[in-house]
Amino acid sequence: MGARPFLIGLTGGLASGKSTVARLLEARGVPLLDADREVHRLYRPGAAGAVAVARLFGVRVLAADGSVDRDALARRVVADGEALARLNGAVHPLVRAAVEGWVAELGRLAEPPPLAVVEAALLVETGAAGDYDLLVVVWCTAAQQLERALARGMSGARARALIGAQLPIDAKRAAADVVIDNSGPPGALAAEVDRAWREVLELCAARRR
Repeated sequence: MGARPFLIGLTGGLASGKSTVARLLEARGVPLLDADREVHRLYRPGAAGAVAVARLFGVRVLAADGSVDRDALARRVVADGEALARLNGAVHPLVRAAVEGWVAELGRLAEPPPLAVVEAALLVETGAAGDYDLLVVVWCTAAQQLERALARGMSGARARALIGAQLPIDAKRAAADVVIDNSGPPGALAAEVDRAWREVLELCAARRR
């Protein structure tokens, strides 16, 4: 068994560009786990997440096949801080367990990767950021978040509610070890990721020493 990879958390606010950054890192060959994909897996019919959600909120948040209806669930919790906290308390330990299993698998490879990245929306809000060796935040202005969410076809009410349910983007930026600034034009992001990734590698090397 080799060494555990240096684990990097990648996060940001709604429409900040973290998924685009994740794709750019994957293109470099960086091992990456998308926590939202894990949530989708957990929300399948009969899966642990679907069972937990139904126990909390009833069958009204389930689709006909028994999977979680994420739109219905969002309507139930997005404006209810207590309900959102209960949801996070039930589902995020399941996601963390999935992340731990993935990292353990990487460590068992004949040649474990030195670094691995987990992309997740609520690392800071849930306290999960402490599980990571380094926190990278993709940042843009709050006004840009709303503008970009609307450009994706999201309604203004839904976008504002989702942004309001998250920690303000500037607070996430303040918690970061490395910030990827996505407030510029789309063509500038790749170069900014190059710059930030060099910073990540330098910090990882220094912390390993």
